[in-house]
Amino acid sequence: MAAPEIDKLVTLLGKLPGLGPRSARRAALDLLKRRETLLLPLADAMARAAAEVRRCSICGNLDARDPCGVCTDERRDPSVLCVVEQVADLWAMERAGAFRGRYHVLGGTLSALDGVGPDELGIPRLAARIADGGITEVVMALPATVDGQTTAHYIADRLAETAPDTGITRLAHGMPVGGALDYMDDGTIQAALKARRPV
Repeated sequence: MAAPEIDKLVTLLGKLPGLGPRSARRAALDLLKRRETLLLPLADAMARAAAEVRRCSICGNLDARDPCGVCTDERRDPSVLCVVEQVADLWAMERAGAFRGRYHVLGGTLSALDGVGPDELGIPRLAARIADGGITEVVMALPATVDGQTTAHYIADRLAETAPDTGITRLAHGMPVGGALDYMDDGTIQAALKARRPV
């Protein structure tokens, strides 16, 4: 039997994405073995993050300041806005390093089954942000799922009414770089064929 403190640590670690009960036990044991070099610095970093990190009031990103570093970066193009589902998507775009505009994090996608409507996602706030002017293109970087595409179409329709001069684009769908046809699902191959372009 483990001490209640260890059980609590394992239970909490097991709630993290990608960690099941066995992985959580292994992680807890490793943390406890490396108390000085890993457990205590991790506990300090988590306490600081809990105290200091907040959502950006403009885009919804997570940062220790508000507005966040992306929104206040003067080197970014304020006329291009990328709409993403989650903060993890924003971080993925930043990791790729190809996008130099600003962002808007929805925090989810429209889902009638889950009771998630436009107001829960702050779509009226997004529409108002775009209608204020200065944004010439909105890039829809939403998932290629039914809910993601429904959300993208809803936003596009809403912007057609409130900001008709704003261009709306979406990320291309299809073959990933380094991908082999034999490993692609049918939907990916179909999307790649529809989005083909001259060589």
